[in-house]
Amino acid sequence: MDGLLLRSIEENFPLEMIYLSSDQHISQRKLLVKEVNDEYIRAYCLLRKQIRTFRRENILSIMPNNRSKDQFLH
Repeated sequence: MDGLLLRSIEENFPLEMIYLSSDQHISQRKLLVKEVNDEYIRAYCLLRKQIRTFRRENILSIMPNNRSKDQFLH
């Protein structure tokens, strides 16, 4: 997962994530990763249109967003 997150930062391409929130709700997000550390990732969420912080332990799945042909400039 670390390699994918770092590559997203370097190449500015979106990832698709399945995430379990602290109140146990599952959501699917499209992200542009901005920062990674041991506990959290900070990313621009294309759903909420703002920078969000996600706990790494709550990420259920993360993969490249291959379905989108859009260019993201954030």
